[in-house]
Amino acid sequence: MELWPVIPIAGIGAMLFALWLAQDVLKRDKGTASMQEVGNRIYEGAQAFLFRQYRTIGMLAIVTAVVIGVIVGIFSEDSEEGVLTGIAFIAGALCSAVAGFIGMYIAVQANVRTASAAQRSLAEAVTVSLRGGAVSGFLVVALSLIGVSAMYIIYKELLGKDIEETPFLIVGFGFGASFVALFAQLGGGIYTKAADVGADLVGKVEAGIPEDDPRNPAVIADLVGDNVGDCAGRGADLFESMSAENIGAMILGVAIFKATGDEEWILFPLVIRSFGVLATLLGMVSIPFFARGSNRDAMTTLNYGYYLVSILSVAFMALVTSIMLDEWHLFFLAGVIGIVVGIAVVFLTQYYTSGSWRPVQEIAEASRTGPATNVISGTAVGLETTFATAVVIGLALASAFFLGQESGLPNGGVYGTAVATMGMLMSAAYILAMDTFGPITDNAGGITEMSDAPAEARAITDRLDAVGNTTKALTKGYAVVSAGLAAFLLFSAFLDEVREELPIEDLRALNVIDVAALANLGVNIDDVEDHDELNELEERSFAETGDSLFESLPVNLSNVETFVGGLLGAMLVFLFSSLAIRAVGNTAGSIIEEVRRQFRENPGIMDGSVRPDYGRAVDITAAAALRQMIAPGILAVGLPIVVGVIFLVTRGGNAGWESVAGLLIVGTITGIMMATFFNNSGGAWDNAKKFIESGEMKDPDGTVVGKGSPTHAAAVIGDTVGDPFKDTAGPSLHVLVKLLSTVTLVLAPLFI
Repeated sequence: MELWPVIPIAGIGAMLFALWLAQDVLKRDKGTASMQEVGNRIYEGAQAFLFRQYRTIGMLAIVTAVVIGVIVGIFSEDSEEGVLTGIAFIAGALCSAVAGFIGMYIAVQANVRTASAAQRSLAEAVTVSLRGGAVSGFLVVALSLIGVSAMYIIYKELLGKDIEETPFLIVGFGFGASFVALFAQLGGGIYTKAADVGADLVGKVEAGIPEDDPRNPAVIADLVGDNVGDCAGRGADLFESMSAENIGAMILGVAIFKATGDEEWILFPLVIRSFGVLATLLGMVSIPFFARGSNRDAMTTLNYGYYLVSILSVAFMALVTSIMLDEWHLFFLAGVIGIVVGIAVVFLTQYYTSGSWRPVQEIAEASRTGPATNVISGTAVGLETTFATAVVIGLALASAFFLGQESGLPNGGVYGTAVATMGMLMSAAYILAMDTFGPITDNAGGITEMSDAPAEARAITDRLDAVGNTTKALTKGYAVVSAGLAAFLLFSAFLDEVREELPIEDLRALNVIDVAALANLGVNIDDVEDHDELNELEERSFAETGDSLFESLPVNLSNVETFVGGLLGAMLVFLFSSLAIRAVGNTAGSIIEEVRRQFRENPGIMDGSVRPDYGRAVDITAAAALRQMIAPGILAVGLPIVVGVIFLVTRGGNAGWESVAGLLIVGTITGIMMATFFNNSGGAWDNAKKFIESGEMKDPDGTVVGKGSPTHAAAVIGDTVGDPFKDTAGPSLHVLVKLLSTVTLVLAPLFI
């Protein structure tokens, strides 16, 4: 039974479903005139920033595509390969930008409609906000699925490229997606947190006015930031994740294809993702039913939808593996491991970032004694979370690898980890919908506050905002863990690409070819002249004896080149994080000075007789954020190239690719741990503040400790410290981890 036709059906179906969701959101009531006025200001600011940002990214992407095409063409000794890689890069970059922009547009339109719905019921507000987020989720998945599969078909069918060569040619698509995602997430993250910090420190702390108060000149910039960072930036982030991980899994399938001649091993990642779209669609349409059943708990509603998606994913995993793969029961179990990991991440992130549990309450309690103890407690919680992340990723990788290895297929162990990664990503559209739900509800709360809506509506949006903080945090946890699973398969794909590029004599010296298996075919290793002959012998060996000719390409950390590369990889994570956080501080300084200036020069702002200049605050923040994103972005792209080339030129031999391998694996592990710390500490600090603001914290005598108290002021400081952690450095590190893999994978010929 052929399952590949489900790929275009799922891609087109996801697009049509996203359009239906968008239509459903757009036809809903936009609320009062004052709500619409605030909503229009947010939309105009978000559009202005994204147009300016994408112009900058577009120019950088065009230059990078040309450079990549030239490098690949020269060092692979095939100019056509360079051109095709450059075209794939542009296609990936363009799809990533479109995914982020459209998701942001619908999210902005959903903001005001959620504020309007909150005047009627919690259930309606949940439905509107989640459907608005789901537009982004389904568009991202659809564009990734259609983009990768279209590139594969065009290169293989129309251009006549070999099946085993095509996945390597479309790696440029993943690199292009990573490139745009890095700058989109970084620029949007700098913008949103600088505006947030400026609005909070001057408005809430210095001026003593409430959050989202219309008298605050930075409030529109803050609301704009939620959309350009958490909607457009995260959309580009997950688009890049799905595209790069799909291509990496397809590359790993090439080794099994060479041995078996079965193309299903290459197509499986695309097919299983297609069924994931169907599972997510069914979960999404169930939300109104679940919302009625849990009218007082929005998080329960969202969790029920996720449970349904997970159950359906298990069923579809069984169906697809049984039809497409040999030893399917082993790979089915590997896929289930990935699905279970996704559920585990949701629970663990909720535990560490929701006000219902010990960690957030511990931070809130620490706020009683001031901002210093709040910061100390939040830092400790963030560091603690790395334990759970490492254990979950480690268990998942080891279990999936063992199951795949039991299949006896070449590369079977690594392919098992690829299936686990695909299993986890089956629910990606739903997770992204939950993520975008957060900024939509946050903006809805701001619109409600600025338009003098009834107190009951603000109470609903506050509850949804607290849930949104948790959903944003769990999405980041999901992205980190999926990056951890994907990092191993992408690292393996890099080694496979190096093996394909290394001269035969180097493979002999590294003992990569199984001499005994070759001898069983009556062939002497010294008689093998090129890779084409070696690949034919691999297929013959597996068909006749069930043995693979290839051993794993060794990476020895005791080699000085590998060790130094790893040292530089770890340093890259810290330096990149420093630049990102410093960028928030520098940009926040600009907006703080502007808000103070407006308060000082226009005293009428505080009594409501003079309207703040919102537009100037938006422009200052946007210009500063875009300037600040360039340096860390160039560092992330350039360092792996510089390290590999320097070692190749100065040391020769295998020093180039070995140093890059060290940088890649150590940088990836360090990045995963740092991103976990940043994301969870920031989320916990944020909800500790919300825990106090909601009135759930009390003194021993029963007195509520709420807004305006010294405890609350300390929690605001902690939240401000955590803002650039969770919304700038942490999410940008997700992208950095996968960018390291894609840039080294694309440029592997340069390091040999």
